[in-house]
Amino acid sequence: MDMNVNDKNILNDTVTKDNVSKESFNYTYSAQQQEEVEAIRKKYLPTQDTSEDKMEQLRRLDQQVTSKATMMSIIVGVVGALIMGTGMSLAMTDIGSYLGMRGNVGLIVGIVIGVIGMVVLGVAYPLYNKTLKEEREKIAPEIIRLSDELMK
Repeated sequence: MDMNVNDKNILNDTVTKDNVSKESFNYTYSAQQQEEVEAIRKKYLPTQDTSEDKMEQLRRLDQQVTSKATMMSIIVGVVGALIMGTGMSLAMTDIGSYLGMRGNVGLIVGIVIGVIGMVVLGVAYPLYNKTLKEEREKIAPEIIRLSDELMK
């Protein structure tokens, strides 16, 4: 859009006259923009203690406990599965011969590595239970306090 100097002056005069006569400039947003503005504004307002906020906080704390335990057990399980898969590959293929292992050495090493992977896999579920118990004990006072406030 090309504007010459006269068009710009007319535009500036119009904006200036409108602003001077109203003494303020108001702009209203569409409903969708208004909702977005409100959502962003809420993030920066100080939090208010309402029962809904406390219920959300209670849910969030409970979710944190289980998500940490789940994350730990999944990581250990994946590592165990990878170790077991490496052992299976050595035991069932001729990869050992490519690595310089003669005879049945690749098979034996593969079985040992596979069993180690199975042990690591077997640790994943007890680790989940242990982590869950520890996290619940750590966060229990806050959960009890919030639930007492909500049940009043």
